[in-house]
Amino acid sequence: MQFQLTDSLIDDIISAMENQDVEYAVDAEEGQLVISDSDGHIPDDERYYILPEWGPSDGFELREDFVNNLHSPLAREELQSAMHSGRGVFKNFRNVLKSYPEVDKRWHIYKHRFMSARINEWYNSLREIWGLEKLDQLPESDESLVHDDFSFKEYDSAADRKTILLNITAGACEDESLPPEVNEAFYGLWKASFEGASEKKQTGYICFSLSDEFAGCITTSPLLQNQEKINVITSLFVPEQFRGLGIGTELIEMCITSLQNCGKKWVLVPNLFAPDILQPLLTRTGFRKIYSGYLLSLGE
Repeated sequence: MQFQLTDSLIDDIISAMENQDVEYAVDAEEGQLVISDSDGHIPDDERYYILPEWGPSDGFELREDFVNNLHSPLAREELQSAMHSGRGVFKNFRNVLKSYPEVDKRWHIYKHRFMSARINEWYNSLREIWGLEKLDQLPESDESLVHDDFSFKEYDSAADRKTILLNITAGACEDESLPPEVNEAFYGLWKASFEGASEKKQTGYICFSLSDEFAGCITTSPLLQNQEKINVITSLFVPEQFRGLGIGTELIEMCITSLQNCGKKWVLVPNLFAPDILQPLLTRTGFRKIYSGYLLSLGE
């Protein structure tokens, strides 16, 4: 007997696979899950289908893969500790995610996508038995979840200037290998660059989490009065707890699009304001190293 694999049934199967205390099967006639008997057997193997195998080791490997591919440094470090904490690993994993709502959302999407693919493979094996063609694999979800997890708005000097200055100062201790005064001096240069730019001509974007917590910013201003086609980055900052979630890339891309629409031709990032942590991001978004800084051509 055949059954249709609906989205709601997939969700039910995922929940059932994660339940290690109860054995479930799909009732093909009703199109829903039923509990197997005490021995894990089903009375009619033409109507009932045992779910794909899924045990604690599968759950551990899934979490391990997620953590290994996570680019948020603070969350990754805490989750790795939870994964090697001995007893209560899954509970400890959940507890860590409570402190990182955006990472938690990505985890559930990652888990759902992976387990849905496993279920799809199982269902295709049944379709082969039924003499039916295999279904296409489930489409990959959009990796760019940043606009679901964060809000972006244009920089408003009257409303946002103080917020940016406070957060540039708050991030003073960046590199633990350096003395605090060196870190403070570096951020002091960022602050001076931002404060020195014309408030009227400074443009950019600012990002907040869904809980209205500052999550990043980018601002630019014309380099010189007689070089209006060239803009210089005056701030580019993402707090450590929000790094690796795509915020920096999105801020840069939004800023580039805005400058292109305004007829700008070049964007400069002085090397003084391009520490190692920013260099991969700048390269990935199209900047190239020149002299002692970075330059991006915005085209004709």
